[in-house]
Amino acid sequence: MARRLNQRWYLLLLATPFIIITFLFYYIPLFGWIFAFYEYKPGIPLSETPFVGLRYFVMTVTEWKQLRNVLVNTLVLSFLGLLLTPLPMFFAIFLQEIRWSFFKKAVQTFTTLPNFISWIIVFGIFFSIFSIEGLFNQLMLRWGLLEEPTNVLGNPEIAWYVQTALSLWKSLGWGSIIYLAAISGIDMHLYEAARVDGAGRWRCIWHITLPGLAPTYLVLLILQISMILSNGFEQYFVFYNPLVAPKLEVLDYYVYKIGILGRSYSYSVALGIWKTVISITLLFLANAAARRIRGQSII
Repeated sequence: MARRLNQRWYLLLLATPFIIITFLFYYIPLFGWIFAFYEYKPGIPLSETPFVGLRYFVMTVTEWKQLRNVLVNTLVLSFLGLLLTPLPMFFAIFLQEIRWSFFKKAVQTFTTLPNFISWIIVFGIFFSIFSIEGLFNQLMLRWGLLEEPTNVLGNPEIAWYVQTALSLWKSLGWGSIIYLAAISGIDMHLYEAARVDGAGRWRCIWHITLPGLAPTYLVLLILQISMILSNGFEQYFVFYNPLVAPKLEVLDYYVYKIGILGRSYSYSVALGIWKTVISITLLFLANAAARRIRGQSII
């Protein structure tokens, strides 16, 4: 018993730095929500700031026409991301089925590395490839596949799909790590028994691997649904330009533009509070739906 308690304290100590970081960067900033109830101006003490109550929360509802295009962009990009959520799971299964260990490790390494590349560097790489004078247009013109150069990063008709593809490229390998860990937790005796019964590789994947990964996929899907209003800021900040502005102005970027550039701090804080409340609501709704459909949930 003493040895088990020591092991648990050891694990708790290992988690302590991450608990502290989470508290500092995710919970302490919640005290800033109080600015949504005041006419806040930088440099003026809060005691001397006029109290406005729910004025800015009402503004987010009454002025919804200004947010309509922002919400459309946010929801479309989020739904495109939701459609691609099974891909990391399938990619993990693909990696698991590779028998040549060197090739397997090489593929996993090269697909995981993009997750650690800054979005600024990603923009520089893709701008040098897909700009009007980039490598893509030069090759297409040289081979006669295009009559004139095309601006891939400045085409509003494909802006949603380009950004979705970039997100997939950056997160595919990293997202598959969780599924690889889940695959390693599946009882290997199930595969051995299936092979004895004559099941091939595809039968084992369909009847053992996929059902074994279903709980993990369910948890990640519920979390993804709860983050449907959070597309991220860095990606759309670096790829934002006047040509694709109507398609890439998502809610996170809009809050930055209103709060930092427009200096309407109280209104931007109110928008952030609404986003948090809606995200928590979606989390519980998705959790309830999962419990009703599969009998499993995360809360």
